[in-house]
Amino acid sequence: MNAAGDPRRIAHEVLRRIDEEGAYANLALGAALGRSGMDRRDRAFCTDLVYGTTRMRRACDHLIDRFLHDDVEPDVRRVLRLGVYQLRWAGVPPHAAVSATVDVAPKRARGLCNAVLRRLAEHEPTWPSPAIELSYPDWIIDRLVADLGEADALGALMTMNTASPAVTRPDGYHQDRASQLVAALTVEDLPRGGTVLDLCAAPGGKATAMAGTGARVVAADLRLSRLRLVGDNAERLGVGCHLVQADGVRPPFRRASFDRVLVDAPCSGLGVLRRRADARWRIEREDIGRLADLQVGLLEAAVTLVRPGGRLIYSVCTVTAAETTGVDERIRSVVDLHADPPGAPWRPFGSGGLLLPQDLDSEGMAVFRYRPG
Repeated sequence: MNAAGDPRRIAHEVLRRIDEEGAYANLALGAALGRSGMDRRDRAFCTDLVYGTTRMRRACDHLIDRFLHDDVEPDVRRVLRLGVYQLRWAGVPPHAAVSATVDVAPKRARGLCNAVLRRLAEHEPTWPSPAIELSYPDWIIDRLVADLGEADALGALMTMNTASPAVTRPDGYHQDRASQLVAALTVEDLPRGGTVLDLCAAPGGKATAMAGTGARVVAADLRLSRLRLVGDNAERLGVGCHLVQADGVRPPFRRASFDRVLVDAPCSGLGVLRRRADARWRIEREDIGRLADLQVGLLEAAVTLVRPGGRLIYSVCTVTAAETTGVDERIRSVVDLHADPPGAPWRPFGSGGLLLPQDLDSEGMAVFRYRPG
């Protein structure tokens, strides 16, 4: 196989960019696949290697360290992680996983990689903690167990170690089912000709879904580059969205001018870790409180834009209490809001609804719907 089209070699280079350059997995992988010349099968295999090895990095290191007497240079460790992922989680036959992965290693380290991977192929692991077995930072495990209970938290974390199913809307847009449900809930019972503000709209999945129902949608976002994504998606899908670059905390709209306002707020993303393979290693526990404060600020601004009889919808693709029920309690303590909880398939969750990844094999999502008093 041409080295340029070798999925393991390409995966190894993408992993290097993630580790050393701080590249985002999806962006680095997309660029590498675009110039790879690989067929669909090899592209899918390379994608699984990058996302799977990134997700299971901590578990891989635990297994690798069992057979190393000294630390190894980062490039060699990446090769070993790549091999261990294939042996333990990707279902690659041991002979192929070992020999083809060793070929990617620096020549001076091929003997070491071969020996370690061969021993790992015969090793039945033991795990000192769920955090290591499931390959998450300790604080994420602790936080979700405290917020959701052990069974639901571990179920969510296990599901987020699997690849996301491909879900396509009737208009051809790829969008997770949970996000589609938020968009549908926002326009539910919308008056004919009603106007919806999507205050944090990029990249436009929910905005275009709502526009596709005939709603008049104003899509706002802080960054112009991300707002352009909304416009590009709307144009491709043949739907109309009015685009406004705006700071959601200080929105430039008249009071009481929308029938629906959706605040799909920036959050920790701890409900979508299956899709964002590297996010578990980027988010810090201190980010949660800062994000919750931002979410409350967005809601305080958004509620002023809702017409009498209209609704405010708050959604986040996370499942921490601080960013969901905590924000709900905080905003209702300072603003007169009447909760209008969603029904099935949403789980009752405080005054709103919750979907865990294991519920619909989807993203984890929380949503709260209010009628301003």
